[in-house]
Amino acid sequence: MVAQSLLSESALGWSIFTFILLVILAFCWVYIRKFQSRQESEVVSTITAICALAIALITSALLPVDIFLVSFMKYPNGTYKDWAANNETRGQIEDTVLYGYYTLYSIILFCVFLWIPFVYFYYEERDDENVNKCSQVKNALKYTVGFAIVCVVLLLIGAFVPLEAPPSQNSTQWEKVQYLFEELGSTHGLPALSFSISTLTLIGMLAVITYTAYGMSVLPLNLIKGTRSVVYERLENTEDIDDVEHQIEKLKSKCADGRPLSSRDRQNLQELEGKLQVLQRRGRHLEIAERNCCTKVGSALRPFKIMLGIFFILVALLFTIALFISNLDKALHSAGMSSGFVIFGTNLTNPLNELLLTLQPVFPLDYILITVITMYFVLTSMAGIRNMGIWFFWIRLYKIRPKKTRPQALLFLCMILLLIVLHTSYMIYSLAPQYVMYGSQKYLVQTPSAGPTSGNTTIATTRICDAEAPEDQCTVTRSYLFLHKFWFFSTIYYFGNWAFIGAFLVGLVVSCCRGKKSVIEGEVEADDSDISDDEYVH
Repeated sequence: MVAQSLLSESALGWSIFTFILLVILAFCWVYIRKFQSRQESEVVSTITAICALAIALITSALLPVDIFLVSFMKYPNGTYKDWAANNETRGQIEDTVLYGYYTLYSIILFCVFLWIPFVYFYYEERDDENVNKCSQVKNALKYTVGFAIVCVVLLLIGAFVPLEAPPSQNSTQWEKVQYLFEELGSTHGLPALSFSISTLTLIGMLAVITYTAYGMSVLPLNLIKGTRSVVYERLENTEDIDDVEHQIEKLKSKCADGRPLSSRDRQNLQELEGKLQVLQRRGRHLEIAERNCCTKVGSALRPFKIMLGIFFILVALLFTIALFISNLDKALHSAGMSSGFVIFGTNLTNPLNELLLTLQPVFPLDYILITVITMYFVLTSMAGIRNMGIWFFWIRLYKIRPKKTRPQALLFLCMILLLIVLHTSYMIYSLAPQYVMYGSQKYLVQTPSAGPTSGNTTIATTRICDAEAPEDQCTVTRSYLFLHKFWFFSTIYYFGNWAFIGAFLVGLVVSCCRGKKSVIEGEVEADDSDISDDEYVH
């Protein structure tokens, strides 16, 4: 009976995970195909982008399974269930999740440091027509070796950073070396992998502050404000074409008698002719958009878009408030910077944490909510990347546009989204710390009876598991152990949360000040006039 109960509850959690896995794969395929250029699409880059994004989302989908398993080990009264009463059984269940994290995080390291760089540099080398296939592979491998070296260095640093007290100064050099190898062997490489993933999560934090914070404001406000009228845009574009043609004719009239134009006039004429080409292409796209049934359906769904935009902005405000309360709680009641701002218990009421704790016993409601939160972060991140483009400091590298994104840009996009999704695990912890650490677990506390005739009797009371709970009474999720193996990363994440809140507020102001976007936003640019309009003929 105990074994049957264990099997059924474990199967329930993993069956939901399998269903989410299939949904994630379908989403990634549609998502990448939507932005992929039809003229420059490549099978290898497409498969790489889909797999990389799917792996990141699957890793996030493992978090609710982890929380579900530790929560369902106990009854609501704080006692362990029969199948979880044995420490060995609990360890085997958690090891299943641990091996899942090992596998997925190892694949992520492989994607970030080997697979994606190789495919990216392979297509960069292909742009040179004088390079053959063999040279492409050699040059791509040469650049990829640099990423592999960085990965090895991170693994070695994580493996040999001692988490326990080192031997005394009187120990020999061999004993100290032996101690380091014992540290590595005793933890089976967990610190090495955790350090590498935490480093990538740190980079993901910068991407979240840059793209996700802005996307959380620009996506809902674009839905609320809508797009400009296509009829008005066509009329305005026609007037611009007439104005540019008039200026061109005026310049050409200067050389009607055979006199050559000055260098300044020739430059102005060249700029005006380029501008005219863009306006003519814009006119063709607007004409297609006016006839397109999707534009008409979008106009009919305008009330729904406004409601969805209001919902998204409310969700963004809820996340920001929850993050602010969590950070404020850490600032006031945590153990300090040297501990990574670990907090003992929840002192300030966090609305999202309370909501997840309420939904968690009714599986899979919390699973659905966590999945929605993760997808929300992905959608808002994509909105931020699409509006800002991919930048390296002040240099704009790529634009992300539907059906016109180059293979290299897609790889960059998936790399950024992979890092962002890695950081969402810590973001969810920041939004609901108690839920991510212990789920809905409770434990029993023996307190002396207050009655005068009670003698030495005690009363067992239940408490919600927190950092002060006995280790044998509350099981910590493996996700939390991965995220908080090194205290200094937690400290950096803490300050990163404050930067995220500030970036969101700035982005909100900027998005409010901007006007409505064009109905063909991103389809026509001055620097891609050589790209065929056939991609947009429906």
